[in-house]
Amino acid sequence: MKQSFIYLLLFTVGVIFAISGIVPELLLNKNIATWVLYTLLFFVGIQIGAGKSMFAVLKRFGWKVAMIPLATTIGTFAGVALLSLFIPGRSMADCLCVGAGFAYYSLSSILITEFRGAELGTVALIANIMREFSVLILAPWMVKFFGKLAPISAGGATTMDTTLPVITKYSGQEFVVIALFHGMIIDFSVPLWVSLFLSL
Repeated sequence: MKQSFIYLLLFTVGVIFAISGIVPELLLNKNIATWVLYTLLFFVGIQIGAGKSMFAVLKRFGWKVAMIPLATTIGTFAGVALLSLFIPGRSMADCLCVGAGFAYYSLSSILITEFRGAELGTVALIANIMREFSVLILAPWMVKFFGKLAPISAGGATTMDTTLPVITKYSGQEFVVIALFHGMIIDFSVPLWVSLFLSL
């Protein structure tokens, strides 16, 4: 949760600096955001490649473990597509871009801002932070009413880091490995899905 507040604080400070006009001209160059994005993608690749535990999970649980990130993806897109019908001024593709962040707000918001503008990028940042916070705050309720896999699915890409402690506490120690595998797969899929919907 602390990391989320730091991201939100830095974002707010950036907005204030830009509005006040004290940002150096160099930082307003769009190429900087592009190179930051490339750097983020590079580190995502390192993180996924270093996650050797993913293969151990596959060996232990078999192909069934892959159904969890698949269910997360289908459920997220179905929900977003339905809600997009009630959001005026935004296409379904725009809404799916935001949903495809799967709580990975740092990467998805940069991608969306770069190609669809700061307004939708800000929406993506806030929506995906809220997704992470919902798990951190509502995990006990999710487990009670929807089962032990619920906070894993709701956590999206964060189940391999920030939401893992609450998942461990309320879903149980036996779900840690599943949460890690789920987080790795969703984490890897974010730039692919966001790029796909941005191209529509």
